[in-house]
Amino acid sequence: MSTFTRTIAVTLAAGTMVAVAACSPPEKKSESSASGAATAASAADLGGIDKLVEAAKAEGQLNVIALPPNWANYGEIIKSFGDKYGIKVNSAQPDGSSQDEINAANQLKGQGGAPDVFDLGATVASANVAMFAPYKVEKHSEIPDNLKDPNGAWTNDYGGYMSIGYDSAKVPAPASLDDLLKPEYKGKVALNGDPTQAGAAFGGVQMASLANGGTVEDIAPGVEYFGKLKKAGNLLPVDPSDTTIQSGQTPVVFDWDYLNAAQVAKLKTWKTFIPNGAVLGSYYVQAINKDAPHPAAARLWQEYLYSDEGQNLWLKGGARPVRAEAMQKAGTIDKAAFAALPKVEGTPVIPTEAQNTKAKEYLAANWAKTVG
Repeated sequence: MSTFTRTIAVTLAAGTMVAVAACSPPEKKSESSASGAATAASAADLGGIDKLVEAAKAEGQLNVIALPPNWANYGEIIKSFGDKYGIKVNSAQPDGSSQDEINAANQLKGQGGAPDVFDLGATVASANVAMFAPYKVEKHSEIPDNLKDPNGAWTNDYGGYMSIGYDSAKVPAPASLDDLLKPEYKGKVALNGDPTQAGAAFGGVQMASLANGGTVEDIAPGVEYFGKLKKAGNLLPVDPSDTTIQSGQTPVVFDWDYLNAAQVAKLKTWKTFIPNGAVLGSYYVQAINKDAPHPAAARLWQEYLYSDEGQNLWLKGGARPVRAEAMQKAGTIDKAAFAALPKVEGTPVIPTEAQNTKAKEYLAANWAKTVG
């Protein structure tokens, strides 16, 4: 949770539709571009996975950006990919935002240090689809239709649900959002950032809206809820981080469940709660830079991320892999890791980009005067 810039504009929309600064010296584009990797829309276009692996190994490098090692287990994912294929992964700006990824791609276009792949929030992704190279991984058919572009331009990859994390040694366990309005939580509740700027905080307001009779689009009840929370003296004007959580400064935090759940590794008394009837879902977007300097490695990275191995590594980090349902049916999901996820009761709601846009308009006009 120390990587808050990663959450900017990431309340993701299913059905809508970030990577690398110059961490390595400029180099010529690899010959795989000429051999077809840059235009391959599937591994089959290159003669199959073995041929893709061969081309990626010949390139020898992969450029990623804005992937914090402690975010959804990306540290282990990067290492495992590099070790498996003998490919050097150059990871730039690990605390960068989705927009930073797009900026880097534009600024470094044509250079060897440009990002090969993107991991983006939906708002940024939907505005930059023209920069993506369509590619369908071998497991494309196992990804729900509303979580992918039919031509493979972008695909949702991992996500989770908005949640309430709390230190069970410092506050009573909340059973609902209304509980947080009680005196026991005075000066103890933190929202992850400014909801007019940060995706996690925006998601917190949408969740509060669902819990109070609103929708992800009509978020007036959510804004009103946080107004009440502030009036009660319970809302802290502090952006939570690993440090504030471990020190006890922010014993209650609104954030995505995989980020809240990850705190247990450092604070054993930290628990994660998803309110019944207020299940707000969110997925990130994966895409390939159409100008990737390592086009074969970029495509192999995608294949790895959507493989059982890659999906289970995200799951190990507390994130919910997009192929979870198919892997459950096939018996290939990490059952222990899946069972350890925070429990969810109720039907998940995943906002569309249009719904988010309308909600943000209301938020921009009413948050400051209601909550300040």
